[in-house]
Amino acid sequence: MSLQAFTKEYMAQHAAYFEEVSRFIFHHPETRFEEYESAKYLADQCEAHGFIVERGVGGIETAFTATYGEGHPVIGFLGEFDALPELSQEPGSTEEKRWDRHIGHGCGHNLLGTGAFAAACAAKAYMEAHDLPGTVKFFGCPGEEGGSGKTFMVREGVFDGTDLALTWHPSPSNSIMSVSTLANIQVFYRFKGVPSHAANSPHLGRSALDAVELMNSGVQYLREHMPDQARIHYAITNTGGFAPNVVQANAEVLYLIRDVTTERVMALFERVNKVAQGAALMTETDVTFEIDKACSNYIPNRALERILYDSLTEIGIEPPTEDEKRYAQGIFESMSEAEQKDYLGVMKGFGYVGDGSEFAGKYVSDSISPYEIPTEILTASTDVSDVSWIMPTAQLSTSTSALGTPLHTWQMTSQGISSNAHKGMLRAGASMALTALKIFENTDLLAPIRDEFTAFSQENPYTCPIPEDVKPSPLSK
Repeated sequence: MSLQAFTKEYMAQHAAYFEEVSRFIFHHPETRFEEYESAKYLADQCEAHGFIVERGVGGIETAFTATYGEGHPVIGFLGEFDALPELSQEPGSTEEKRWDRHIGHGCGHNLLGTGAFAAACAAKAYMEAHDLPGTVKFFGCPGEEGGSGKTFMVREGVFDGTDLALTWHPSPSNSIMSVSTLANIQVFYRFKGVPSHAANSPHLGRSALDAVELMNSGVQYLREHMPDQARIHYAITNTGGFAPNVVQANAEVLYLIRDVTTERVMALFERVNKVAQGAALMTETDVTFEIDKACSNYIPNRALERILYDSLTEIGIEPPTEDEKRYAQGIFESMSEAEQKDYLGVMKGFGYVGDGSEFAGKYVSDSISPYEIPTEILTASTDVSDVSWIMPTAQLSTSTSALGTPLHTWQMTSQGISSNAHKGMLRAGASMALTALKIFENTDLLAPIRDEFTAFSQENPYTCPIPEDVKPSPLSK
Protein backbone atom coordinates (compact mmCIF):
# COMPACT_ATOMS: atom_id res chain seq x y z
CA MET A 1 0.00 0.00 0.00
CA SER A 2 1.33 3.46 -0.88
CA LEU A 3 1.95 6.11 1.78
CA GLN A 4 -0.90 8.14 0.37
CA ALA A 5 -3.32 5.22 0.50
CA PHE A 6 -2.22 4.30 4.02
CA THR A 7 -2.70 7.78 5.48
CA LYS A 8 -6.09 8.27 3.84
CA GLU A 9 -7.28 4.84 4.95
CA TYR A 10 -5.98 5.38 8.50
CA MET A 11 -7.86 8.66 8.86
CA ALA A 12 -11.04 7.16 7.43
CA GLN A 13 -10.90 4.17 9.79
CA HIS A 14 -10.27 6.35 12.85
CA ALA A 15 -12.38 9.36 11.89
CA ALA A 16 -15.07 8.77 14.53
CA TYR A 17 -12.45 8.53 17.28
CA PHE A 18 -10.62 11.74 16.36
CA GLU A 19 -13.93 13.57 16.02
CA GLU A 20 -14.73 12.45 19.57
CA VAL A 21 -11.42 13.88 20.77
CA SER A 22 -12.17 17.18 19.05
CA ARG A 23 -15.63 17.34 20.62
CA PHE A 24 -14.26 16.75 24.11
CA ILE A 25 -11.82 19.64 23.80
CA PHE A 26 -14.50 21.86 22.26
CA HIS A 27 -16.86 21.17 25.17
CA HIS A 28 -14.12 21.83 27.76
CA PRO A 29 -12.83 25.25 26.67
CA GLU A 30 -10.04 26.67 28.82
CA THR A 31 -7.88 29.75 28.47
CA ARG A 32 -4.11 30.06 28.43
CA PHE A 33 -2.11 27.87 30.83
CA GLU A 34 -5.31 26.67 32.52
CA GLU A 35 -6.12 23.91 30.01
CA TYR A 36 -6.15 21.31 32.77
CA GLU A 37 -8.94 19.11 31.44
CA SER A 38 -7.94 19.40 27.78
CA ALA A 39 -4.24 18.77 28.38
CA LYS A 40 -4.88 15.79 30.66
CA TYR A 41 -7.39 14.29 28.24
CA LEU A 42 -5.12 14.67 25.23
CA ALA A 43 -2.07 13.37 27.11
CA ASP A 44 -4.13 10.39 28.30
CA GLN A 45 -5.12 9.67 24.69
CA CYS A 46 -1.46 9.73 23.68
CA GLU A 47 -0.62 7.18 26.38
CA ALA A 48 -3.52 5.00 25.27
CA HIS A 49 -1.97 4.97 21.78
CA GLY A 50 1.40 3.79 23.08
CA PHE A 51 3.28 7.10 23.24
CA ILE A 52 5.61 7.78 26.14
CA VAL A 53 4.21 10.94 27.73
CA GLU A 54 6.06 13.50 29.82
CA ARG A 55 3.78 16.01 31.51
CA GLY A 56 4.48 19.47 32.85
CA VAL A 57 7.41 20.07 30.51
CA GLY A 58 9.17 23.42 30.36
CA GLY A 59 7.85 24.31 33.79
CA ILE A 60 4.30 24.62 32.36
CA GLU A 61 1.71 22.43 34.06
CA THR A 62 -0.41 21.99 30.91
CA ALA A 63 2.45 21.37 28.46
CA PHE A 64 3.48 17.83 27.56
CA THR A 65 5.39 15.72 25.06
CA ALA A 66 4.40 12.33 23.64
CA THR A 67 7.16 10.24 22.04
CA TYR A 68 7.31 7.10 19.94
CA GLY A 69 10.39 5.45 18.43
CA GLU A 70 14.07 6.24 18.70
CA GLY A 71 16.84 7.77 16.67
CA HIS A 72 16.74 10.31 13.87
CA PRO A 73 15.01 11.84 12.11
CA VAL A 74 12.92 13.25 14.95
CA ILE A 75 9.77 14.81 13.54
CA GLY A 76 7.52 16.88 15.76
CA PHE A 77 3.83 17.72 15.43
CA LEU A 78 2.69 20.87 17.24
CA GLY A 79 -0.75 20.72 18.86
CA GLU A 80 -2.73 23.47 20.60
CA PHE A 81 -5.89 23.23 22.69
CA ASP A 82 -6.51 26.59 24.38
CA ALA A 83 -9.66 28.66 23.89
CA LEU A 84 -10.61 32.34 24.04
CA PRO A 85 -12.59 34.39 26.55
CA GLU A 86 -15.92 35.94 25.52
CA LEU A 87 -16.42 33.49 22.63
CA SER A 88 -18.87 30.98 24.04
CA GLN A 89 -21.25 29.89 21.28
CA GLU A 90 -23.71 27.09 20.64
CA PRO A 91 -22.21 24.87 17.92
CA GLY A 92 -23.98 24.36 14.63
CA SER A 93 -25.98 27.59 14.80
CA THR A 94 -26.12 30.31 12.15
CA GLU A 95 -27.09 32.84 14.83
CA GLU A 96 -25.15 34.12 17.81
CA LYS A 97 -26.25 32.00 20.77
CA ARG A 98 -24.03 32.12 23.83
CA TRP A 99 -23.68 29.32 26.35
CA ASP A 100 -23.37 29.85 30.10
CA ARG A 101 -19.58 29.67 29.98
CA HIS A 102 -17.96 32.73 28.44
CA ILE A 103 -15.04 30.75 26.98
CA GLY A 104 -15.11 29.28 23.46
CA HIS A 105 -12.93 27.80 20.71
CA GLY A 106 -13.07 30.83 18.43
CA CYS A 107 -9.76 29.92 16.78
CA GLY A 108 -10.43 26.23 16.25
CA HIS A 109 -7.76 24.90 18.58
CA ASN A 110 -9.90 21.88 19.44
CA LEU A 111 -9.37 20.95 15.78
CA LEU A 112 -5.74 22.04 15.69
CA GLY A 113 -4.62 19.91 18.61
CA THR A 114 -6.64 16.90 17.49
CA GLY A 115 -5.45 17.12 13.87
CA ALA A 116 -1.80 17.22 14.95
CA PHE A 117 -2.45 14.30 17.32
CA ALA A 118 -4.08 12.36 14.46
CA ALA A 119 -1.01 13.00 12.29
CA ALA A 120 1.29 11.67 15.00
CA CYS A 121 -0.89 8.57 15.46
CA ALA A 122 -0.95 7.84 11.71
CA ALA A 123 2.82 8.25 11.40
CA LYS A 124 3.37 5.98 14.42
CA ALA A 125 1.04 3.31 13.02
CA TYR A 126 2.90 3.15 9.71
CA MET A 127 6.31 3.10 11.39
CA GLU A 128 5.25 0.24 13.63
CA ALA A 129 3.83 -1.72 10.71
CA HIS A 130 6.99 -1.26 8.60
CA ASP A 131 9.60 -1.22 11.38
CA LEU A 132 10.87 2.20 10.29
CA PRO A 133 13.59 3.90 12.36
CA GLY A 134 13.07 7.40 13.64
CA THR A 135 11.08 9.26 16.28
CA VAL A 136 7.62 10.80 16.26
CA LYS A 137 6.96 13.52 18.83
CA PHE A 138 3.65 15.17 19.59
CA PHE A 139 4.03 18.42 21.49
CA GLY A 140 1.08 19.51 23.62
CA CYS A 141 1.48 23.28 23.44
CA PRO A 142 -0.69 25.40 25.76
CA GLY A 143 -1.26 29.13 25.86
CA GLU A 144 -0.96 30.16 22.22
CA GLU A 145 -3.75 32.71 22.64
CA GLY A 146 -2.05 35.63 24.33
CA GLY A 147 0.45 33.45 26.18
CA SER A 148 3.20 32.45 23.70
CA GLY A 149 3.40 29.01 25.26
CA LYS A 150 5.74 27.65 22.57
CA THR A 151 8.13 30.56 23.08
CA PHE A 152 8.45 29.61 26.75
CA MET A 153 8.89 25.98 25.69
CA VAL A 154 11.63 26.96 23.25
CA ARG A 155 13.35 28.97 25.97
CA GLU A 156 13.30 25.96 28.29
CA GLY A 157 14.69 23.55 25.66
CA VAL A 158 11.55 21.42 25.23
CA PHE A 159 12.07 21.14 21.46
CA ASP A 160 15.81 20.41 21.60
CA GLY A 161 16.84 17.43 19.48
CA THR A 162 13.87 17.65 17.12
CA ASP A 163 14.82 17.78 13.43
CA LEU A 164 11.74 19.52 12.05
CA ALA A 165 8.22 20.54 13.01
CA LEU A 166 4.86 20.35 11.25
CA THR A 167 1.61 22.02 12.23
CA TRP A 168 -1.55 23.52 10.78
CA HIS A 169 -4.39 25.94 11.48
CA PRO A 170 -8.13 25.81 10.80
CA SER A 171 -9.38 28.46 8.37
CA PRO A 172 -11.63 28.88 5.31
CA SER A 173 -8.71 27.95 2.99
CA ASN A 174 -6.87 24.85 1.78
CA SER A 175 -3.34 26.14 1.41
CA ILE A 176 0.22 26.25 2.69
CA MET A 177 0.72 28.93 5.34
CA SER A 178 3.74 30.32 3.53
CA VAL A 179 3.56 33.87 4.90
CA SER A 180 5.76 35.29 7.61
CA THR A 181 4.12 36.92 10.63
CA LEU A 182 4.68 39.79 13.05
CA ALA A 183 6.79 39.52 16.16
CA ASN A 184 5.23 40.95 19.32
CA ILE A 185 5.57 41.79 22.98
CA GLN A 186 2.74 42.05 25.52
CA VAL A 187 3.24 44.37 28.50
CA PHE A 188 1.28 45.44 31.57
CA TYR A 189 1.60 49.14 32.48
CA ARG A 190 0.59 49.83 36.08
CA PHE A 191 0.06 53.34 37.38
CA LYS A 192 -0.03 54.23 41.07
CA GLY A 193 -1.44 57.51 42.28
CA VAL A 194 -2.89 59.01 45.45
CA PRO A 195 -6.51 58.44 46.53
CA SER A 196 -8.65 61.31 47.69
CA HIS A 197 -12.23 62.53 47.90
CA ALA A 198 -13.05 63.53 44.34
CA ALA A 199 -15.24 66.48 45.44
CA ASN A 200 -13.97 67.60 48.86
CA SER A 201 -10.22 67.32 48.23
CA PRO A 202 -9.54 66.57 44.56
CA HIS A 203 -6.38 68.70 44.67
CA LEU A 204 -4.84 66.15 47.03
CA GLY A 205 -5.46 63.21 44.72
CA ARG A 206 -3.36 61.95 41.81
CA SER A 207 -5.38 59.82 39.38
CA ALA A 208 -3.90 56.61 38.04
CA LEU A 209 -6.88 56.32 35.70
CA ASP A 210 -6.07 59.75 34.24
CA ALA A 211 -2.58 58.42 33.58
CA VAL A 212 -3.92 55.38 31.73
CA GLU A 213 -6.17 57.57 29.61
CA LEU A 214 -3.33 59.97 28.81
CA MET A 215 -1.07 57.05 27.88
CA ASN A 216 -3.71 55.70 25.53
CA SER A 217 -4.10 59.13 23.95
CA GLY A 218 -0.34 59.46 23.56
CA VAL A 219 -0.11 56.10 21.82
CA GLN A 220 -2.85 57.20 19.42
CA TYR A 221 -0.60 60.07 18.33
CA LEU A 222 2.33 57.64 18.06
CA ARG A 223 0.48 55.54 15.47
CA GLU A 224 1.09 58.11 12.72
CA HIS A 225 4.81 57.88 13.31
CA MET A 226 5.45 54.15 13.38
CA PRO A 227 6.09 51.68 10.51
CA ASP A 228 3.08 50.81 8.36
CA GLN A 229 3.17 47.11 9.27
CA ALA A 230 3.41 47.74 13.01
CA ARG A 231 0.36 47.27 15.21
CA ILE A 232 -0.43 48.40 18.77
CA HIS A 233 -3.48 47.14 20.69
CA TYR A 234 -4.55 47.67 24.29
CA ALA A 235 -7.10 46.67 26.93
CA ILE A 236 -7.72 48.52 30.19
CA THR A 237 -7.56 45.73 32.75
CA ASN A 238 -8.02 47.83 35.91
CA THR A 239 -9.92 51.12 35.91
CA GLY A 240 -9.33 51.74 39.60
CA GLY A 241 -12.73 50.78 40.90
CA PHE A 242 -16.39 51.71 40.50
CA ALA A 243 -16.61 54.77 42.76
CA PRO A 244 -16.55 58.03 40.79
CA ASN A 245 -16.25 60.06 44.02
CA VAL A 246 -12.86 58.51 44.79
CA VAL A 247 -9.71 59.54 42.90
CA GLN A 248 -8.48 56.26 41.43
CA ALA A 249 -5.15 55.39 43.04
CA ASN A 250 -4.40 52.31 40.91
CA ALA A 251 -5.03 51.54 37.24
CA GLU A 252 -3.59 49.15 34.69
CA VAL A 253 -3.52 48.79 30.92
CA LEU A 254 -2.25 45.81 28.89
CA TYR A 255 -0.50 46.59 25.59
CA LEU A 256 0.28 44.25 22.69
CA ILE A 257 2.95 45.70 20.39
CA ARG A 258 3.76 44.11 17.00
CA ASP A 259 6.22 44.67 14.17
CA VAL A 260 7.97 42.65 11.48
CA THR A 261 10.99 41.63 13.61
CA THR A 262 11.78 41.32 17.30
CA GLU A 263 14.38 44.08 16.94
CA ARG A 264 11.78 46.48 15.58
CA VAL A 265 9.25 45.43 18.21
CA MET A 266 11.72 46.28 20.96
CA ALA A 267 12.40 49.68 19.42
CA LEU A 268 8.65 50.41 19.32
CA PHE A 269 8.31 49.08 22.87
CA GLU A 270 10.82 51.69 24.07
CA ARG A 271 8.78 54.43 22.41
CA VAL A 272 5.61 53.22 24.11
CA ASN A 273 7.50 53.21 27.42
CA LYS A 274 8.31 56.89 26.93
CA VAL A 275 4.63 57.65 26.35
CA ALA A 276 3.82 55.86 29.63
CA GLN A 277 6.50 57.82 31.46
CA GLY A 278 5.13 61.05 30.01
CA ALA A 279 1.63 60.18 31.22
CA ALA A 280 3.01 59.51 34.69
CA LEU A 281 4.83 62.87 34.70
CA MET A 282 1.70 64.76 33.64
CA THR A 283 -0.38 63.18 36.41
CA GLU A 284 2.33 62.98 39.10
CA THR A 285 1.80 59.25 39.36
CA ASP A 286 4.28 56.39 39.30
CA VAL A 287 4.38 53.81 36.51
CA THR A 288 5.91 50.34 36.34
CA PHE A 289 5.73 47.78 33.55
CA GLU A 290 5.78 43.99 33.47
CA ILE A 291 6.44 41.96 30.33
CA ASP A 292 3.75 39.28 30.05
CA LYS A 293 4.97 37.41 26.97
CA ALA A 294 6.53 37.85 23.52
CA CYS A 295 7.12 35.93 20.31
CA SER A 296 9.26 36.22 17.19
CA ASN A 297 8.33 36.51 13.51
CA TYR A 298 7.70 33.28 11.59
CA ILE A 299 10.46 31.91 9.31
CA PRO A 300 9.03 29.58 6.62
CA ASN A 301 11.11 26.68 5.31
CA ARG A 302 10.37 26.52 1.59
CA ALA A 303 11.88 23.06 1.00
CA LEU A 304 9.67 21.55 3.70
CA GLU A 305 6.65 23.54 2.50
CA ARG A 306 6.95 22.03 -0.98
CA ILE A 307 6.77 18.50 0.42
CA LEU A 308 3.81 19.48 2.58
CA TYR A 309 2.05 21.03 -0.41
CA ASP A 310 2.55 17.90 -2.49
CA SER A 311 1.14 15.86 0.37
CA LEU A 312 -1.93 18.11 0.66
CA THR A 313 -2.65 17.74 -3.07
CA GLU A 314 -2.18 13.96 -2.87
CA ILE A 315 -4.63 13.69 0.02
CA GLY A 316 -7.10 15.87 -1.86
CA ILE A 317 -10.49 17.20 -0.85
CA GLU A 318 -13.72 15.35 -0.26
CA PRO A 319 -16.52 17.43 -1.83
CA PRO A 320 -18.84 19.17 0.65
CA THR A 321 -22.30 17.69 1.14
CA GLU A 322 -25.49 19.63 0.45
CA ASP A 323 -26.03 20.07 4.21
CA GLU A 324 -22.51 21.45 4.58
CA LYS A 325 -23.09 23.86 1.70
CA ARG A 326 -26.35 25.12 3.25
CA TYR A 327 -24.75 25.57 6.67
CA ALA A 328 -21.80 27.45 5.17
CA GLN A 329 -24.22 29.73 3.32
CA GLY A 330 -26.03 30.46 6.58
CA ILE A 331 -22.76 31.35 8.27
CA PHE A 332 -21.67 33.55 5.37
CA GLU A 333 -24.97 35.39 5.38
CA SER A 334 -24.62 36.05 9.13
CA MET A 335 -21.50 38.13 8.48
CA SER A 336 -21.57 41.86 7.93
CA GLU A 337 -21.44 43.28 4.42
CA ALA A 338 -17.86 44.41 5.05
CA GLU A 339 -16.84 40.92 6.17
CA GLN A 340 -18.45 39.36 3.12
CA LYS A 341 -16.65 41.73 0.77
CA ASP A 342 -13.31 41.04 2.47
CA TYR A 343 -13.63 37.26 2.47
CA LEU A 344 -10.49 36.83 0.35
CA GLY A 345 -8.51 39.00 2.74
CA VAL A 346 -9.06 36.46 5.51
CA MET A 347 -8.05 33.59 3.25
CA LYS A 348 -4.92 35.27 1.90
CA GLY A 349 -3.63 35.43 5.44
CA PHE A 350 -3.52 31.63 5.34
CA GLY A 351 -1.64 31.43 2.05
CA TYR A 352 -4.51 31.49 -0.44
CA VAL A 353 -3.43 32.61 -3.90
CA GLY A 354 -5.99 33.71 -6.48
CA ASP A 355 -8.81 36.11 -7.28
CA GLY A 356 -11.62 33.99 -5.83
CA SER A 357 -13.17 33.19 -9.20
CA GLU A 358 -13.27 29.48 -8.35
CA PHE A 359 -15.64 30.30 -5.47
CA ALA A 360 -18.40 31.80 -7.60
CA GLY A 361 -21.74 30.63 -6.19
CA LYS A 362 -20.00 28.77 -3.35
CA TYR A 363 -19.73 29.32 0.39
CA VAL A 364 -17.08 26.75 1.29
CA SER A 365 -13.73 26.01 -0.36
CA ASP A 366 -13.54 22.77 -2.30
CA SER A 367 -10.16 23.41 -3.95
CA ILE A 368 -6.49 23.68 -3.02
CA SER A 369 -4.75 26.99 -3.52
CA PRO A 370 -1.57 26.96 -5.65
CA TYR A 371 1.67 27.17 -3.69
CA GLU A 372 3.57 30.40 -4.23
CA ILE A 373 6.23 32.19 -2.21
CA PRO A 374 4.51 35.37 -0.98
CA THR A 375 5.83 38.92 -1.06
CA GLU A 376 3.73 40.14 1.87
CA ILE A 377 3.47 39.13 5.51
CA LEU A 378 0.53 38.24 7.72
CA THR A 379 -0.18 41.09 10.15
CA ALA A 380 -0.89 38.66 12.97
CA SER A 381 1.36 36.67 15.27
CA THR A 382 1.92 33.08 16.37
CA ASP A 383 4.25 31.37 18.82
CA VAL A 384 4.96 28.76 16.14
CA SER A 385 7.40 31.43 15.01
CA ASP A 386 9.89 30.74 17.76
CA VAL A 387 9.91 27.05 16.86
CA SER A 388 10.68 28.07 13.27
CA TRP A 389 13.79 29.92 14.48
CA ILE A 390 15.29 26.79 16.05
CA MET A 391 14.29 24.12 13.51
CA PRO A 392 12.78 23.84 10.01
CA THR A 393 9.03 24.34 10.31
CA ALA A 394 6.10 24.25 7.91
CA GLN A 395 2.39 24.92 8.34
CA LEU A 396 -0.69 24.29 6.29
CA SER A 397 -4.31 25.28 6.58
CA THR A 398 -7.41 23.38 5.60
CA SER A 399 -10.96 24.54 5.12
CA THR A 400 -12.91 24.05 8.32
CA SER A 401 -15.23 27.05 8.01
CA ALA A 402 -17.28 29.02 5.51
CA LEU A 403 -15.52 31.31 3.07
CA GLY A 404 -14.16 34.40 4.75
CA THR A 405 -15.01 33.36 8.32
CA PRO A 406 -12.92 35.65 10.55
CA LEU A 407 -11.09 33.94 13.38
CA HIS A 408 -11.93 34.95 16.97
CA THR A 409 -15.65 35.31 16.17
CA TRP A 410 -18.80 33.49 17.24
CA GLN A 411 -19.11 32.19 13.67
CA MET A 412 -15.74 30.42 13.95
CA THR A 413 -16.76 28.92 17.28
CA SER A 414 -20.11 27.79 15.90
CA GLN A 415 -18.43 25.78 13.15
CA GLY A 416 -15.89 24.18 15.51
CA ILE A 417 -17.34 20.66 15.53
CA SER A 418 -19.23 20.71 12.24
CA SER A 419 -18.82 17.87 9.76
CA ASN A 420 -16.92 20.20 7.42
CA ALA A 421 -14.58 21.21 10.24
CA HIS A 422 -13.81 17.60 11.08
CA LYS A 423 -13.20 16.72 7.43
CA GLY A 424 -10.72 19.58 7.23
CA MET A 425 -9.09 18.45 10.47
CA LEU A 426 -8.54 14.92 9.14
CA ARG A 427 -7.31 16.33 5.80
CA ALA A 428 -4.69 18.34 7.68
CA GLY A 429 -3.72 15.34 9.81
CA ALA A 430 -3.32 13.12 6.77
CA SER A 431 -1.25 15.75 4.92
CA MET A 432 1.14 16.20 7.84
CA ALA A 433 1.43 12.46 8.44
CA LEU A 434 2.14 11.83 4.75
CA THR A 435 4.85 14.52 4.79
CA ALA A 436 6.53 12.96 7.81
CA LEU A 437 6.37 9.44 6.38
CA LYS A 438 7.94 10.56 3.12
CA ILE A 439 10.90 11.88 5.11
CA PHE A 440 11.10 8.81 7.37
CA GLU A 441 11.21 6.59 4.28
CA ASN A 442 13.64 8.81 2.34
CA THR A 443 15.93 10.72 4.68
CA ASP A 444 17.69 12.29 1.68
CA LEU A 445 14.74 14.70 1.65
CA LEU A 446 16.19 16.24 4.81
CA ALA A 447 19.27 17.66 3.10
CA PRO A 448 17.67 20.65 1.30
CA ILE A 449 15.47 21.32 4.33
CA ARG A 450 18.48 21.46 6.64
CA ASP A 451 20.60 23.41 4.16
CA GLU A 452 17.96 26.13 3.88
CA PHE A 453 17.55 26.33 7.65
CA THR A 454 21.30 26.37 8.30
CA ALA A 455 21.88 29.14 5.77
CA PHE A 456 19.29 31.30 7.52
CA SER A 457 20.30 30.54 11.10
CA GLN A 458 23.99 31.20 10.49
CA GLU A 459 23.13 34.74 9.39
CA ASN A 460 20.33 35.19 11.93
CA PRO A 461 21.10 33.72 15.36
CA TYR A 462 18.08 33.23 17.59
CA THR A 463 17.50 35.16 20.80
CA CYS A 464 14.42 34.34 22.82
CA PRO A 465 12.27 37.49 23.09
CA ILE A 466 10.99 36.57 26.57
CA PRO A 467 13.38 37.53 29.41
CA GLU A 468 14.46 34.72 31.72
CA ASP A 469 12.64 36.15 34.74
CA VAL A 470 9.24 36.19 32.98
CA LYS A 471 7.14 33.10 33.73
CA PRO A 472 3.97 31.82 32.02
CA SER A 473 0.84 33.11 33.71
CA PRO A 474 -2.87 32.39 33.18
CA LEU A 475 -5.50 35.01 32.40
CA SER A 476 -6.89 34.59 35.92
CA LYS A 477 -3.59 35.79 37.39
